[in-house]
Amino acid sequence: MESGAVRMARGPGAPLGRGMEAFTGRALGRHQAAVMRIGFGLVWLAYLLREWPNRRVLYGDRSPWSMELAERLLTDNGAFTVLPWFGGRLWFELVYHLAVLAALAVLLGWRTRASTVLFLVTVLSLQNRDVFLGDGGDNVVHLMAVYLVFTRCAEVWSLDARRPGPGRTGVALWLVLGAVLAVCQFGGFAGDSLTWTDRAFPYLGWSPLFWGLWAVAGLWWTLGRLRPDGEPRAVLDGLANMVHNCAMLVIAVEVVLIYATAGWYKVQGSRWQDGTALYYPLHLDYFTPWPGLSALVGSALLPVFLISYGTVVLQVAFPFTLLNRRVKNVLLAVMVLEHVGIAVVLGLPVFSLAMIAADAVFLPTGALLWAAARLRRIRRRRIRWRLAP
Repeated sequence: MESGAVRMARGPGAPLGRGMEAFTGRALGRHQAAVMRIGFGLVWLAYLLREWPNRRVLYGDRSPWSMELAERLLTDNGAFTVLPWFGGRLWFELVYHLAVLAALAVLLGWRTRASTVLFLVTVLSLQNRDVFLGDGGDNVVHLMAVYLVFTRCAEVWSLDARRPGPGRTGVALWLVLGAVLAVCQFGGFAGDSLTWTDRAFPYLGWSPLFWGLWAVAGLWWTLGRLRPDGEPRAVLDGLANMVHNCAMLVIAVEVVLIYATAGWYKVQGSRWQDGTALYYPLHLDYFTPWPGLSALVGSALLPVFLISYGTVVLQVAFPFTLLNRRVKNVLLAVMVLEHVGIAVVLGLPVFSLAMIAADAVFLPTGALLWAAARLRRIRRRRIRWRLAP
């Protein structure tokens, strides 16, 4: 006679059971998460380095949007930032350069559990200092900085993946961050930034998130050291997989909403309806980093018309192409090329790179593995060429 487990595996509930096992048993989209981590770390790092000479004008003491005005707005919207805690240039320089180091750590995948939290803190702190500086790309980085904290984005293609264990550096970093968090929490200078409750949904402040992440990291290390093969560690690992998979699902839904809403809003615009929407930014100084190229593209009326209509069609159709893998992959490649064109022609590299990094959630695993293998071969060839006599 067949056992109950065998009958259940073959019964009507078998697909649901396999789905739950995959949902809790492993982190789905590990390679896609790694590409997003690398992409957003690179985007934020490149932005900070590009604007390093202008950092004080954008976010520091020379900003036209003074700290007093920023604090008034922060009181109304409750956004998180650490810059008003002390004020002054020294504190700003410390936060800005910490943002550079956090972006580099996220890019390399070094101590990712801690570096993604620092990445989140620095992104929110700088962007919320002056919300009038951002564009669509900054909004995407803002959102993804929150989501990356909950993903297991360093399981492949990271320094953490090459490390055999947590080591003493991880423990020391955990202790230092815990001490810093305690000082910030109980020092009396954080104001309303670090609170346990909030007046708006989800009615929880930032303190439960930071302390919860810190406690989970400590529990993870303790169970891995004392009972690596025990049931509590297995349960914690399953919960981490569930949180990761939920975060990846949220990221995918977010990308779909970005394209769907952008497409349907364009449908309602008169300039998109008559196919002239691209013509106007090509003749604005702000969007013409290469005047000769912009003039050449803007003078070709038929390509401008086709690109304008094609953009609307691609964005509206993107959610429906997810039902067919091949069509989705083709459309994804076209959209990546479109973002590259936007970065070059319109001079919006941060926006374009941020959207390409977000699109990585839909990239096929086979293509990512193929690209990684090709890069390894190129690297080995370069090493052999350098070592050759």
